Amino acid sequence: MERPDLPAQPVRQPTWFIPHGGGPCFFMEWTRGPADTWHRLQAFLEQIAGGLPARPRAVLVVSGHWETPRVTVNTAAAPPLYFDYYGFPEHTYRLTYPAPGSPTLAAQVATLLGEAGFPCATDGERGLDHGVFIPFKLIFPDADVPVVQMSLREGLDPAEHLAIGAALAPLRDDNVLIVGSGMSYHNLRAFGEAGRDASKVFDDWLGETVGAPTAAQRNARLREWAAAPAARFAHPREEHLLPLMVAAGAAGDDAGRTLFSERVGALQLSAYSFG
Repeated sequence: MERPDLPAQPVRQPTWFIPHGGGPCFFMEWTRGPADTWHRLQAFLEQIAGGLPARPRAVLVVSGHWETPRVTVNTAAAPPLYFDYYGFPEHTYRLTYPAPGSPTLAAQVATLLGEAGFPCATDGERGLDHGVFIPFKLIFPDADVPVVQMSLREGLDPAEHLAIGAALAPLRDDNVLIVGSGMSYHNLRAFGEAGRDASKVFDDWLGETVGAPTAAQRNARLREWAAAPAARFAHPREEHLLPLMVAAGAAGDDAGRTLFSERVGALQLSAYSFG
C-alpha cells in the first residue's frame, strides 16, 4: 500500500553533500570551543529538507566513516546505530534514530553498481554510523524516511567515486535522495584557529568547483582536488571529502550550488546541492 505522504508520480531528487559536524556535537553541551560553535550548522540541517521537491521515498547516504575493499551497501530492514565516536558524554551513546532501512533500495544499488562494473557487497549487520544518524536526527527528526548507507571504496580514488555516483544517478528519478556526508574541511590536528586560513582557501576553491559552468569542468577539477590550494592541509586524508565525489557524480549534468558556507568556530565549512 502506498504511503499517502509520498507523491503519486516519481520525482527527481537533487543530490547533497553535507558536513555532519564533530561527533555528537548537536546533542551535547559543546566544551571544546564556544558553546554556540555548531548552532548555525544545526539550524541549517534542521531546515534543509524544506527545499526538496517532495518527501523522498528513501535516502541513500555515503558517509566518510565507512570504507571497504568493495563498495558495500547496508541491507538491514531495521539498522541499528554504530557509535563510532570516542570521549564524549555518556548520554550521547544512548541516542536513538530508529529509521527503517530499505532492502529494496539496497538491492537496486547493488544492481546498478554491478552493471557499471563495480561489484557490490552487502552487509545486514553494521549500524548507521554517526556520519549518518547525527545529521539525519536533525534533517528527518521523526526517523520516518528509510535510510540506506553505502560505503566508500578503499583507495579513495576520486575518479572512481565520481563514476560510482554516476552509476547511481537513475535512483534520483525514483524519488531517492542521494547524500554524501563528510566535511569540507577535516584536519583533526588543526581543527581550530590553526586551520582558519587553510579552511577558507580550500573552501573557496570547492565553492568555485561545485559551481563550475559545466559538469565536465566540475568533475575534472574534483578528480584533481589534491592539487587545489591548501588541499592537503584541509584533508590530510580524503575520506571526508570523497562523499562529495559520489554526490557530484550522481548529479549528471545538473548544476551545483552552495547551500551553506559559514565559519563554524574558526573553520569555514560548506554544504552543496546538485540539481
